[in-house]
Amino acid sequence: MDFETIRGLIAQQLKVDPEKITRESRLMEDLKADSANIMVMIMDLEDQFGITVEDDQIMKMRTVGDVLDYVSKVKQ
Repeated sequence: MDFETIRGLIAQQLKVDPEKITRESRLMEDLKADSANIMVMIMDLEDQFGITVEDDQIMKMRTVGDVLDYVSKVKQ
């Protein structure tokens, strides 16, 4: 899956410099996302990749890597 695309979506949503976002970046702690940011990010991911993110999976997405891994898994 394209890390650059996901990083760009997250950077745009959270108004963070994309260069500061790594796979290990924690959405809430490092990137200062709140629950509203997470929901908009999920909707953007669903639109961008044509996927549906199950509610129980949203709480498991703590890092950028978690998001990338989930999108990669459901896109196969």
